[in-house]
Amino acid sequence: MLQQIVVFLVLVATLGLFVWGRWRYDVVALLALLAVTIAGVIPGDQAFAGFGHPAVITVAAVLVLSRGLQNSGVVALLAKPLAHVGEGATAQVGALSGLTAALSAFMNNVGALALLLPVAIRMARKSNRSPSLLLMPLAFASLLGGLVTLIGTPPNIIIATFRAETGQAPFRMFDFTPVGLGVAVAGLIFVTLIGWRMVPQRKGTGSRSDLFEIGDYVTEVHIPANSALAGKRLRDLGQISDAEVVVIAVVREKRRHINPSGFEALRSGDLLVVQADPEDLHELIEAAGLELTGSPKRGEEALDLGEHSSLMEAVVMADSPIVGETARSLNLRWRYSVNLLGVARMGARIHQRLRDIRFRVGDVLLLQGPAATMTQTLASLGCLPLAGRGLNLGAPRRVGLGVGIFGGALLLAAVGLLPIQVAFVAAAVAMLLTNILSLREAYESIDWSVIVLLGAMIPVGQALEVSGGADLIAQATLAAAGQLPPVVSLIIVLVATMFLSDLVNNAAAAVLMAPIAISVAYGLGASVDPFLMAVAIGASCAFLTPIGHQSNTLVMGPAGYQFGDYWRMGLLLEAIIVAVAIPLITLFWPFGITP
Repeated sequence: MLQQIVVFLVLVATLGLFVWGRWRYDVVALLALLAVTIAGVIPGDQAFAGFGHPAVITVAAVLVLSRGLQNSGVVALLAKPLAHVGEGATAQVGALSGLTAALSAFMNNVGALALLLPVAIRMARKSNRSPSLLLMPLAFASLLGGLVTLIGTPPNIIIATFRAETGQAPFRMFDFTPVGLGVAVAGLIFVTLIGWRMVPQRKGTGSRSDLFEIGDYVTEVHIPANSALAGKRLRDLGQISDAEVVVIAVVREKRRHINPSGFEALRSGDLLVVQADPEDLHELIEAAGLELTGSPKRGEEALDLGEHSSLMEAVVMADSPIVGETARSLNLRWRYSVNLLGVARMGARIHQRLRDIRFRVGDVLLLQGPAATMTQTLASLGCLPLAGRGLNLGAPRRVGLGVGIFGGALLLAAVGLLPIQVAFVAAAVAMLLTNILSLREAYESIDWSVIVLLGAMIPVGQALEVSGGADLIAQATLAAAGQLPPVVSLIIVLVATMFLSDLVNNAAAAVLMAPIAISVAYGLGASVDPFLMAVAIGASCAFLTPIGHQSNTLVMGPAGYQFGDYWRMGLLLEAIIVAVAIPLITLFWPFGITP
């Protein structure tokens, strides 16, 4: 009884911290693991066994293979026809959502979304349409596609291993397809024909100048001989004035030095190309004794510094190292040679000192820097470019090789010759040996926060089971269903998992609900399969909030969504999924109740 109380208290605290979002979910999961271990619910020598769990290994391998498929040019080849879709909203939503779902069935769903996000934004800009109409359907499609196969989403991999723990063989590659494909098709039809019309038209990055008012004022100031800056280094500017000013270039002897180093020595006679609002510009001129030499300009053309300078919008990814940091703490200018010109959150520019803004997942950053290194810089910052990035087609040999390696792994796993985790790790190694991806790319492609989350939460889920907590919740579920048919309990499990997944990471939802689903099945004397399928579907259907899945969070900033926008389409979509999934589950995975 004491262990049950401890586990329930830990779970309540864990769920509360997940929803609060102040600490990252992998840190919260580790805290939960330590709590149940210190309390003695999980033996100390088994506390970290979850990190060697087949589900964790498989998820990591899928992430690496997704990067390999991207490098080989397979994804770009599939996306090429999107250029001929046309400008109709329904056609654009249908084409983007269909391709995203298809990719998500066989690769990481966040990765599939990230690849097509710039394409969707370019479509919106070209059609003079709010990107909000395209991006939410895109995010939802990435979740729907993950339902189709074992590797489509981490919850499916987790559920497969829970089935193995009941004494049966784990679910195979396409065991999820009969139910998952039906649900995905129904969801895509709704999203394409009706759903996108329910999405509010928000002010996102469809018009860059409207969102950022780029270069509030960009002008040139002259450093006279008596200026406080004469003979100083550029980094000393902050000691002379607290004005929010970005020095974009130093002009000396008719030559422009783009993104000058902080150690650049300033001389009398130099011209500084600066970006600032009127108040800060006036403060800088007064404090440093500068002379205004040109009329302030507004708009993007003011930042046209030639072919060596690049202006780029980028969204902060969930695993970005800059989350929680500021431009000041990161030393963006000195370490990465980029200027931060603006930050937008939920479709609105943040009007405060840029150097003090703490970056969040989904923030849209406006960065200016050397064109030659901007792509590499964005990768280091963990940011996804929203424009200016094309889909590069790989050489035919690389496409064929990538497809062959991935297809071979699928075949070996599908026919049962190799366990899924072994087949996919072998495929990842094969891509390394054939130079489809580098070792650095392989490590960078793994979302280590998800790996830590899974490794920590799997023992926590086991603690819920061994303490009797799962049985207790199962009894309450059966009591709520009363003498009604078993399908009512199945609906309760599906809807409860959906609700939980809207609040916490979908992998965590699957880990917590799977033991409960198994206990409900045992309580009914039924097969565990339909209940595990219900958890798999519910865990990947987080359509009501932006926090339930990384895909939803990723599009929030670029589209300008507000927290309450998601349920407008998501609520009806979840209702449709329940209506379609329950009959399919009972058809393909019958209860098989024993007398």
